Amino acid sequence: MKRTVLSLALALLALVVWVAPALAADVGHGQQVFSANCVACHIGGGNVVNGAKTLKKADLDQYDMASVEAITRQVTQGKAAMPAFKGRLTDDDIADVAAYVLSQAEQGW
Repeated sequence: MKRTVLSLALALLALVVWVAPALAADVGHGQQVFSANCVACHIGGGNVVNGAKTLKKADLDQYDMASVEAITRQVTQGKAAMPAFKGRLTDDDIADVAAYVLSQAEQGW
């Protein structure tokens, strides 16, 4: 039993070490993308269009947006007053800006 658990743990570790670098976002680049495309409406994590739906952690949690996947979907597809950035930004740009937004939210903007 111990041997099976150890083997499974080592296999999982190997998978994480192999896959994680490919999934890592560039938060520094995300900040540049945010500054060039998002800051006009979301300065300091706020929202000039709808003050109740900011990029702050509490609001992201409240609206089920506190994940890279949810933010990526919002940036890609847009919603309500927010335009879709699909075709305007690359997939990497969107992934990086989503990681940046979540990172900033977790740090309190």
